[in-house]
Amino acid sequence: MATTVKTTDERVNDIFFGPLERPALHWLCAQMPPWVNPDMLTTIGVLGGLIVALGYWLSNVNRNYLWLVDFGLAVNWFGDSLDGSLARYRQCERFQYGYFVDHTVDTLTQTIICLGLGLSPFIGFNYALLILVGYLQLGILTFVHSLVTGISKISYGKIGPTEIRFLIVGANLVFYCATNPLLHWSFLTISLFNLLALGIALIFFVYFMVFAFMHARELSRQDPRKNKIFVP
Repeated sequence: MATTVKTTDERVNDIFFGPLERPALHWLCAQMPPWVNPDMLTTIGVLGGLIVALGYWLSNVNRNYLWLVDFGLAVNWFGDSLDGSLARYRQCERFQYGYFVDHTVDTLTQTIICLGLGLSPFIGFNYALLILVGYLQLGILTFVHSLVTGISKISYGKIGPTEIRFLIVGANLVFYCATNPLLHWSFLTISLFNLLALGIALIFFVYFMVFAFMHARELSRQDPRKNKIFVP
C-alpha cells in the first residue's frame, strides 16, 4: 500500500526548560569556532552516551563513578542539543541527511545509555530494557507524526530529552544516597530501584498511548472518511 508523507518543515520543542535552554544554545552557537560543524557535535553527543554507559558499568566497582555518568549526560546534551541548533544558526541545514542522522544516532545513544544502566548494580537489566522500549515508542511516535504532518514534535507534556537528562541526574542522586531494599508482596518481590524503573517504563507507555490517541483523533478530523458507495 502506497503512503503519502510530508517533508518535516516545522519543529516543536515546547519543554519545561526551554526558556533557559534556547538562549543558552543560541549563545553557544555564536561562540562556536568556524571549524566546528554539526557532524562533530553529533559525534560528541554519542561520546557522551558512551561515557554514561561506562560510568554506570564502573559503578559496580565504586558508586562515585555516578559522577562520571552525570558528566557524560552533560557532554551528550552539549553535542545532541547543539548539532541541529548550529545548523539552523548558520543556515546550513541538510534536511533529509540531518533528519536521518539525528534520529538514528539518538536511537543508538538511547540504547547505549539504557544498556549501561542495565549493567549497573542499581537497575536490573530487564527493567532497563523496559525503560528503553517505552522511550523508543515515544521516538517512533515522533517519527511517524513528523512524516504524516510535517511537524517534528520532540516534547510531550513539557517533557523532552533535556528534562529526561535532569531526571536521570536526579535518579543518580537517589542511587548514590539511598539504600535499595527488597520489597516483598504476596505476588511480587522487587527492589526499590527496580520498582521505580518499572514505574518510569509504565509512564512512558501511558504517554505513548495517550498522545498516540490524541494525534489519531486530530488526524481523523483533518482527514475525514469519505462516504462512497462501494460497488463490488
